Amino acid sequence: MSVNTERFFEEVITVKWGPEKKSVDIIDQTLLPGTVKRIQLTTKEEIWEAIKKLRVRGAPAIGVCAAYGLAVCAARIAQEEYDDFYREFQATREYLASSRPTAVNLFWALNRMEACVRLHAEEPVEIIKDLLYAEATLIRDEDVAISRGIGEIGVSLLKETRREGRPVGILTHCNAGTLATAKYGTATAPVYMALEQGWRPEEMHVYCDETRPLLQGARLTSFELHRAGVPVTVQCDNMASVLMRQGKIDIIFTGCDRVAKCGDAANKIGTATLAILAKHYNIPFYICAPSSTIDPDTPAGKDIPIEMRDPEEITSMWYEDRMVEEGIDVFNPAFDVTDASLITGIITEKGLFHAPYDFTGIHG
Repeated sequence: MSVNTERFFEEVITVKWGPEKKSVDIIDQTLLPGTVKRIQLTTKEEIWEAIKKLRVRGAPAIGVCAAYGLAVCAARIAQEEYDDFYREFQATREYLASSRPTAVNLFWALNRMEACVRLHAEEPVEIIKDLLYAEATLIRDEDVAISRGIGEIGVSLLKETRREGRPVGILTHCNAGTLATAKYGTATAPVYMALEQGWRPEEMHVYCDETRPLLQGARLTSFELHRAGVPVTVQCDNMASVLMRQGKIDIIFTGCDRVAKCGDAANKIGTATLAILAKHYNIPFYICAPSSTIDPDTPAGKDIPIEMRDPEEITSMWYEDRMVEEGIDVFNPAFDVTDASLITGIITEKGLFHAPYDFTGIHG
């Protein structure tokens, strides 16, 4: 792996424990790329706000942050009797769960922490608190391993598209990189694994949709790949078809916030548009999804709740002067759903799945 990549992974850890594990330490991603600033989250309100306002974002990173945050909050519960402790713990868990409705990893991580409490109901409360810290750390370590697993499958797909005399052209949307996970990312994991396996950075070229309206591709994905030494180009979302027509895109990797039982996948708004374009130009389109993102309780994409966000993200957030006149309605969904028929394959740490999708046993 390149020296720049190693240094980047050392410097940019999305979520970690604060001093003495009394807080959650995150990079405030709302300030990137201009300012790299770490902040300490100590209360349930601060953790909720950080998730809601995208200071920490990306389904896996949200899950890790929520698990860490729940452990920190549980440590402050003064109750010594299990029933009283569990009642306060549950209230905090439910509060944190209300921060983002679409990212299934949030609920998966919180439910796993709850299961830890219930499993050890006969233990003293102080022991349970220690076990919650251990469980949260395990969730983080497992996420790193999951990203590696996804990346290794992705590298094999990159090898299939490799052509002599030119770099592999990779298109991605939003940020499903190391900033969205504990390390490596999901959609960017194949790039980092390729470097780890000896590819030279110039053997790849990543094209990042800017990803309106919050610009995660422009602000975050290009930032981290550039810091890692990988050639990267940023383009507006509505320019992707030009790149495809010019033959510059060989493969598309995107992340995912939730996969339905049938293989429909919800990801950052604009992902479905890419999939439709990829189908037209016969470009392989892969969803990179940790197995925890696959939701067997959601039959199809139409059943996935889609978060609606503040109009200001479109009208005024990025501008000195308002860009949309007052009184005009704004439509601002955070996600869209890509139909399973448009997806070449879904890459998980447990294997590569193709239609018709059958995820039976994937959580076993």
